[in-house]
Amino acid sequence: MPYIGAKELKASDIRRFDVTSSTSATHTLTWTPPTEQSLIVTINGIKQHEDAYSVSGTTLTLSSPLVATDKLEVIGINDIGTTITPAQNSVDLDKLATTGTPSSSTFLRGDMAWTAVSDVSGLSSVQVFTSSGTWTRPAGITKVIVEVQGAGGGGGHISHGANNGGAGGGGGYAKKLLDVSSVLSATITVGSAGTTGSGTSTGGTGGASSWADGVNTDVVGNGGVGGAAGGSNVSYAGGAGGTATGGDININGQKAGMSNISTDAGGNSVLGTGRAIKNGTGSLQVATGYGGGALGGDQNSTEGGAAGGIVIVTEYK
Repeated sequence: MPYIGAKELKASDIRRFDVTSSTSATHTLTWTPPTEQSLIVTINGIKQHEDAYSVSGTTLTLSSPLVATDKLEVIGINDIGTTITPAQNSVDLDKLATTGTPSSSTFLRGDMAWTAVSDVSGLSSVQVFTSSGTWTRPAGITKVIVEVQGAGGGGGHISHGANNGGAGGGGGYAKKLLDVSSVLSATITVGSAGTTGSGTSTGGTGGASSWADGVNTDVVGNGGVGGAAGGSNVSYAGGAGGTATGGDININGQKAGMSNISTDAGGNSVLGTGRAIKNGTGSLQVATGYGGGALGGDQNSTEGGAAGGIVIVTEYK
């Protein structure tokens, strides 16, 4: 019973150890007794005197080894305040208060609930827009990398002379990492290629491509400017490259060159090349990819050939 200055023993303070079919004098207890006096050792029900055994750490050593038919029982009392440290790797799931079912496809959360692994973070999917539309966030997607490429500018046209009209500039390009965890959808605009001039008209400016979700800053790649045109036998300026805004990276399109029958070329973009005359022979290089500017036209032809824009959305969980 408890008394002043002492603490009442609990069941958790009592330890028990049983051995049968042993022929050894040494035995490893499951706790560390503070002294020999804290143990009650019996063999075949007969209490052993303290001189008949000794304790060192968890090792109990008998003065004589057991025979195979002996039954050793050790009952121990921990000193009050003694800290019991479980042996390494001795605590199993049965001793944890968990919910759910453990398996190879579940993990134990901080609230002690076994939970299925439903998805893995990282690259998930890519959506490509070559025409305007709506991006809808797929389930589980939290971030996207958006790339917007503006369209190329159209070529200008002259009514006579040895030179072409000015070529169109390349479209601007922007790239941005966005948090879309609170975004449901985004408006995607894909710029159309700048129109080709005719008669003595300037080429049209390429359309802007953009991402707008109402939460993040809009990401915009503006179209390249159309090439200049006129009626005289002179060189005409190529259009300026389109600008870009809102990206972590913003790259202007390339300015087109002056009109000249051997060097005229539409401006390049990050995702495309402009149309050009190859080696002064009059054979054409076709604008490739997205956002390249057009070649200017002359009194005998309307060259055109600007490339439209594109929006690429790379999605991550």
